[in-house]
Amino acid sequence: MASLYHLAPLTPRDDSTVPMARQQGRVLAKVTNYNALRRDIGVKAIGRVMQDMAARLRVAMPDAEVEPVGRDVIEVAFSIAEPAALAQIVVKCRAICGVPIQVDRISCLPKMAIAGACAPADGDSTLLIERAEAALTDAEAAAAPRTRPAGAVEETVVAEVDRALDRGEMVLHYQPKVHIRRQAIDCVEALVRWQHPQRGLVLPGHFIPATERAQRMERLTLWTIAQSIVDQRALRTQGHDVRIFINISGHLLADAEFVRLACACIAAAPDARLGFEVTETSVIRDPDAAITHLREFDRIGVRISIDDYGAGLSSLAYLKQLPACELKIDKLFITQLTSSNRDPLIVRSTIDLAHALDMEVVAEGVETQAALALLSVMGCDMAQGYFISPALALTPLAAFLAAEQHRQATQDVRGSFTRRAAGWKRG
Repeated sequence: MASLYHLAPLTPRDDSTVPMARQQGRVLAKVTNYNALRRDIGVKAIGRVMQDMAARLRVAMPDAEVEPVGRDVIEVAFSIAEPAALAQIVVKCRAICGVPIQVDRISCLPKMAIAGACAPADGDSTLLIERAEAALTDAEAAAAPRTRPAGAVEETVVAEVDRALDRGEMVLHYQPKVHIRRQAIDCVEALVRWQHPQRGLVLPGHFIPATERAQRMERLTLWTIAQSIVDQRALRTQGHDVRIFINISGHLLADAEFVRLACACIAAAPDARLGFEVTETSVIRDPDAAITHLREFDRIGVRISIDDYGAGLSSLAYLKQLPACELKIDKLFITQLTSSNRDPLIVRSTIDLAHALDMEVVAEGVETQAALALLSVMGCDMAQGYFISPALALTPLAAFLAAEQHRQATQDVRGSFTRRAAGWKRG
């Protein structure tokens, strides 16, 4: 967490006995990992995080005006007797925002950049805001992580993940994918969570990236495959036969030993119905090995899904060679589907391309009824996102499937598409 403050220059006074004019101040507190939190907990949950943080600031500073401005910034406006007090307020805001927030039993600690500025009370308020924004930009730069190769920190994280596997602290949550036309849940995506004994439920963003950078995903992925098979059998006994999709890290696609172990694990469970999600960039790293190994998985009944399509270097040359049955459009295009003129055109053309290649299309990051309605009109096959359901532990997932809660989200999806459909067709 970084904090900076800018003090507006004061006009020197000849008479040092003249009291200093009161100052107006602004502090801006910005969540710098907003997009990552949005992926992990959803837009509604992160909205509650921002509201909770603003409420804490109001309680701690009753004389200040505290308001969220935009999706990821909170503004604190106040009056102080002298510029030196600004630093104390910035530090106070930093302490308040540095306390974890519980959302849906998940402990969230947003990464913050906090900055402030002050100026004479009768000065230009617009100039004050500009100075506060400039200070915030400096604070964000100070808070930004420095790019570096995998080293001691990554090795520490990997060691912690290994110990967590040894102690049985890793768990799987599952996010449903709803088939839009059939209003049915045919499959779910397995997402790893760490049930830490002290820190609570740790989201994957805190340990997966470092493990991937260290190219040490093999054990965790093999555990995920094995646990998915166990959980799938448990769901089947309750009448829910869904295919489980598992994310496969790029470096594992070129690892022949991993492929052998994964195939052996799946072969030992002939009733398993699995799918693997791989990104385009992971195939491009070593296309010959990746395509060969993906075809091996395809031969034993594993469905292949191309994940995050459009977010990286999309290559039709590789896409047509992959034994993929499914293409997932990256949430980057879906979250702005109803507020952008270009994104609907890109999404529609991607759906048409995938269908021409005999692939079903999944839209991930669906968070509104309007987006789901427009996707339905475009011919998208499946939707995944917080509007349908967040990722659920096994028992809540079984309850969700039994109650058919997804039908409420998918019913009457055509009712709200007319205006948006006309817009993208004109575009």
